[in-house]
Amino acid sequence: MGSNQRKTGAILTYIIIAINSVVGILYTPIMLRFMGQSEYGLYSLAASTIGYLTILDLGFGNAIVRYTAKYRAVDDKNSESKLGGMFLVIYTIIGTIVLLIGVLFSLNIESIFSKSLTTAEIEKAKILFIILSFNLAVSFPLGIFSSILTAYEKFVFPKIITIIRSILMPIIMIPLLLAGYKSIAMVLVISTLNIVGLLINAGYCFNKLKIKLTLGKFDYAILKEIAPYSFFVFLNIGVDKLYASTDKFILGIVSGTVAVSVYAVAMQLHSYYVMLSTSINGVFLPKLTEISVTSQNPGKEFSDIFVRIGRIQFIILSFALSGFILFGQNFLGLWAGEEYGSAYYICLIIMIPAIIPLSQNIGITILQANNKHMFRSVVYIFIAIFNVLVSIPLGKLYEGIGVAIGTSLATFAGQICTMNWYYFKRVNINIPEYWKQIAKLSCYVIVAMLFGILLTHIIDINGWATLTASIILYSSIFSIIMWKFAMNQYEHNLLISIFKKIVTTIRRL
Repeated sequence: MGSNQRKTGAILTYIIIAINSVVGILYTPIMLRFMGQSEYGLYSLAASTIGYLTILDLGFGNAIVRYTAKYRAVDDKNSESKLGGMFLVIYTIIGTIVLLIGVLFSLNIESIFSKSLTTAEIEKAKILFIILSFNLAVSFPLGIFSSILTAYEKFVFPKIITIIRSILMPIIMIPLLLAGYKSIAMVLVISTLNIVGLLINAGYCFNKLKIKLTLGKFDYAILKEIAPYSFFVFLNIGVDKLYASTDKFILGIVSGTVAVSVYAVAMQLHSYYVMLSTSINGVFLPKLTEISVTSQNPGKEFSDIFVRIGRIQFIILSFALSGFILFGQNFLGLWAGEEYGSAYYICLIIMIPAIIPLSQNIGITILQANNKHMFRSVVYIFIAIFNVLVSIPLGKLYEGIGVAIGTSLATFAGQICTMNWYYFKRVNINIPEYWKQIAKLSCYVIVAMLFGILLTHIIDINGWATLTASIILYSSIFSIIMWKFAMNQYEHNLLISIFKKIVTTIRRL
């Protein structure tokens, strides 16, 4: 049952990515044109700044998954219910703190952004901060049920809710944009859909899974055991958030909303790229936790999973990256407008070095399952600080491209060099084998790109029709080369099984 949920969950995850990508491609140009660069930059700045408060999760979300899965493995219902009740109380307190911080920040926003934002933008930003703070405050206690669903390996239901939410967002927002509403309406819609989705997940936990939460009985022994694990997950989440959001915050201070808007468009495309690798990791945490508890030889199993999943992720990521290298500039010009042209170079600077750590993202889950994520947390603190120190002067000189260079340098030093050493020396993952496999796959990617370059010289891309035709042709070339020469038997069988599952699902509709 768990295996089927993992497979279906992974399939639905990629369906979500596809839907988000299609919705983003169709909806974003409408949004950009009706909101304008400054308004969209203001929304992006507010969202990324409030996003810092997600670090107040303190790593407990992952701890709930890990320890609920652990208690389920030994059928300890009492500890499981006490764990859930305890964290519901903790998250309610955290949510209250988040709301207070958000309100305080909104009251003092003028002192932070006075040099880069206009008076009207500051007043609107205050409202955005309060709404987004409320959304996040409510999301903390309700988010516990999403963690419980993951621990129970119930991946299908919440992903269906996510699909529905992704489709509803533009359906509701486009009429509002046409009516003249802008960023405030957008955050209200986003917040409402988010909270409703979380409430539905909670209902599923209580009604379908018959979850019981024991309130008022803190098990301090469990909390003491969880604390070290959660602390370093918290550092991971915090540093990742710092890594992801600092660039826009820096640009908001040194450059203004237009630079933030261009960078936000680049980061929207980059987020799709990141989702291709991070999306399937969550479905493996319960399984990897089980291996760490019950396996006689966990190191070998972890290493096999790392290389196997790393290959699959690299194939997917290299397809996206090579396609963007070939057609990204044409796409951005048609999609967002010529004024967002520098977003292409920002994306490339960040995406090219990121392909290695993104294809190794299953390693983060392995570290969490083994409670060995302390080193990554410490390393990421140093590279996040390095990123900030380098990005501020570069951002002043070269705006978005400058901060992108700072991020890519930090990625190379920390996520590639240092973490590969740690995976190999301390976690006993077969990193040489990973690099051997990536080198083989890279050769075939280069061959596919050579055909793609030839394609761009044959076809004059001057509109959506020729761009779409070129992308379809390149996708076909890439797929044939990978299937025929690069993919192994496991990957062939996996792709065939996914295709059969999709066909079966369509026939049942």
